[in-house]
Amino acid sequence: MKKLFLIIGAPGSGKTTDAELIAKNNDNISHYSTGDMLREEISSGSKRGQEINKFISKGEIVPIEIVIETITSAIASAKTDIVIIDGYPRSLEQMNALDAYLQNHTDIELVSVIEVEVSEETARDRVLGRARGADDNNEVFDNRMRVYTEPLNEIRNFYLQKNILKVISGEGTIDEIVSQMQNYILSKI
Repeated sequence: MKKLFLIIGAPGSGKTTDAELIAKNNDNISHYSTGDMLREEISSGSKRGQEINKFISKGEIVPIEIVIETITSAIASAKTDIVIIDGYPRSLEQMNALDAYLQNHTDIELVSVIEVEVSEETARDRVLGRARGADDNNEVFDNRMRVYTEPLNEIRNFYLQKNILKVISGEGTIDEIVSQMQNYILSKI
C-alpha cells in the first residue's frame, strides 16, 4: 500500500525545498512538486503546457482534470511506497477530487496533510527574492496568496475532521523545518 503525504503552504513557504530534502535524505520516499510538474509540462512546449501556462502565468489554479491526472500519475509511477506531493490541494475542488479518487483506490492511504505556515511577509520576501520565473512578481504573488488563503480554512477543517492535519512553522531555518517535518513523516510510517 502506498502512503501519501501532502504538503500545503503559501507560495514561498518552502514546501518544495523541504520535501526535496526529505526525499533526498530517505531512499524510501519519493517527492513530486505539483508546481514543478506543471512547469515541466509548460517547458516541453506541448499544447497541454500552453494551456497550463495560461493559468500559471496569472497565478490562477490549473483546471482540476489536468491537476488530478498529473497527481495520480505521479503516485502511480512512484518507485517507492511513501510519496510526498507538495502544493496540493490548492482548492476545495482539488481536495474533493483527490478524496473521491482515494475512496476508489484503496491501495493508497492519505496519511497526513502537512501545512507549512509562514507569514505573508516571509512568503513575499522569499518569492520575490528567488525570481524563478515571470510569475514571481508582486501582482502575481498577491493573486497567488489570495488563491491560497481563500479556501484554506475549509481545507484545514476538512483534514482536521479526518485527524490528519499537521501544522509546522516555516519561519525557522531550512534544517530546523526539514528535521521537524522529516521526524513527523518517519513517525507516521
